[in-house]
Amino acid sequence: MINWKNLDTLNSFKELQGLGNEVDLAAVMTGEQGAERVKNMSVPMAAGLTFNYAAKKVDDKVVDTLAKLADEAQLLDKFEALYNGEVVNTGEKRLVLHQLTRGQLGNAVNADGTDKRDFYVAQQKNIAEFAKKVHAGEIANAKGEKFTTVVQIGIGGSDLGPRAVYLALENWAKKNGKLLMEAKFISNVDPDDAAAVLNSIDVEHSLFVLVSKSGTTLETLTNESFVKDALKNAGLDASKHMIAVTSQTSPLAQSSDYLAAFFMDDYIGGRFSSCSAVGGAVLSLAFGPEVFAEFLNGAAEEDKLATNKDIRKNPALLDALIGVFERNVLGLPCTAVLPYSQALSRFPAHLQQLDMESNGKSVNRFGEPIDYVTGPVIFGEPGTNGQHSFYQLLHQGTDIVPLQFIGFKNSQIGTDVVIQGSTSQQKLCANVAAQIVAFACGKDDENKNKKFEGGRASSIIIGEKLTPASLGALLSHFENKIMFQGVTWNINSFDQEGVQLGKVLAKKVLAHDTDGALKVYSDLLNI
Repeated sequence: MINWKNLDTLNSFKELQGLGNEVDLAAVMTGEQGAERVKNMSVPMAAGLTFNYAAKKVDDKVVDTLAKLADEAQLLDKFEALYNGEVVNTGEKRLVLHQLTRGQLGNAVNADGTDKRDFYVAQQKNIAEFAKKVHAGEIANAKGEKFTTVVQIGIGGSDLGPRAVYLALENWAKKNGKLLMEAKFISNVDPDDAAAVLNSIDVEHSLFVLVSKSGTTLETLTNESFVKDALKNAGLDASKHMIAVTSQTSPLAQSSDYLAAFFMDDYIGGRFSSCSAVGGAVLSLAFGPEVFAEFLNGAAEEDKLATNKDIRKNPALLDALIGVFERNVLGLPCTAVLPYSQALSRFPAHLQQLDMESNGKSVNRFGEPIDYVTGPVIFGEPGTNGQHSFYQLLHQGTDIVPLQFIGFKNSQIGTDVVIQGSTSQQKLCANVAAQIVAFACGKDDENKNKKFEGGRASSIIIGEKLTPASLGALLSHFENKIMFQGVTWNINSFDQEGVQLGKVLAKKVLAHDTDGALKVYSDLLNI
């Protein structure tokens, strides 16, 4: 039987608190001891990735206690309940099925009178068939010419995840002859966003993907109107240049305004939707459905690892509980995501939404206030740019920030130059290796301005090369990590009531139904 209990009621958590800050990271990461530690504290992931946690402030005693916490909190049982179709989204009384978009982990899940795995596979097949017709020129513009650009119109999870994935694979696709259409994204209701994209493309040869589950998202529909005006001004029939990704019950589903419609459902949260039709349409059009399938396979393989009962063989579970230890025992409020790959330039922004929208909660899954901290603040930028920006605070600031590095042994393009005895990729990898040790071990100096205290913990995910499969595995790892943390905190990671109040008040402003401070701010902004 599954029991949902607050973290601070668990005996294993009290035991974890007793361990505290016992590991001297600078000491254990120095010399031969450090070398052995790095070799021994690695967990294989899917698609050739490895999670290494040697530079975290944990030892066998801490990890053993984290394993006890996982058992007492029934984390794997609760994950099993999730993927077997139990209603774990208590706030909205919904199933949570994003794993089903890429594979079947457990029992068949039936909802809305259908097998949901079959439903998601059918949508992928429909998208694949449509994309192949576009690539072959069977679906073309009014002149019978091929579409060359695809533009996604969406916001939040309909933008951040698919955009991060597209940018991550764009150079890889160019190198491997897989970039079939260039992709652009319009998300912000700021008219400058849509205008900038429209000014950068040939609208006559562009296909637009409108993404809105409800079909009523204000920002997205506003940008759709902006795009339709641009198409009309170019003498084009907008209905021949647009497709919709929506729910089957939305007003967009059967509209003649679109060439085609592809469907998602209420069981896929926006921030978890990159593997659904939300990401599937734009990514299949950009790279081809075969590449999107490789991405899904990488995610599915990583999902399987998240079911392993041995915490030392379950990278998402281990990463999650080390994060809980840092947040709830060591009292650290932030986490920096630091990919040493320019292709992952928007991946931290996606993880920021994924994590903070999921676990930014102060009541438990029953709506009761909790007495401990939950999700951390997430931020990050690619290395080495970040080194010349906020690393000063990370190294010598008063706040300690746990770090999650991501690095690859080889570049996507496979070509490089040798300068001063090393390639660009070697220089990149040298920097991430140096940063991990610098943060952990620090440097003593009589000049206090040049002293580095060290003891600043990090983990790293290392891969051979960023490919569709390894990117899928990377995405799955963080989705499952965040899920495990939310379950540990006994919160609902799958609703997002915190984004609603501002929307409601914005509608009041636009309706001129305001008073007090809201009216004054409205007047100041000339609304």
